[in-house]
Amino acid sequence: MTNKAKRAVGIKYSESDGDKTPSIVAKGYGDLAEAIIASAQQNGVLIHEDPYLSEFLTTLDLGQSIPESLYYVIAELLAYSYALQGKVPDSWKQSMPGIEEKI
Repeated sequence: MTNKAKRAVGIKYSESDGDKTPSIVAKGYGDLAEAIIASAQQNGVLIHEDPYLSEFLTTLDLGQSIPESLYYVIAELLAYSYALQGKVPDSWKQSMPGIEEKI
């Protein structure tokens, strides 16, 4: 894949924002994609490479919430990233008492 074909999409999800839907916070192609990835790496943001998912997500506007059809996929990625970091979302703690001891 050449640098010009490279694409990156940043998704933000925060339970404290009041909006329970992840949204697009960054996107770009080529050199901009490389800069987004480098910034994510420097800030400890986990990176997932999926050309099909990124192709679709780049069609969304900045600030736009992900469509309902992607909730399951994005939820799986978020859950996996939380587990990799040893973190437990507040909503999990409320619905599954004792989960922190299991992670």
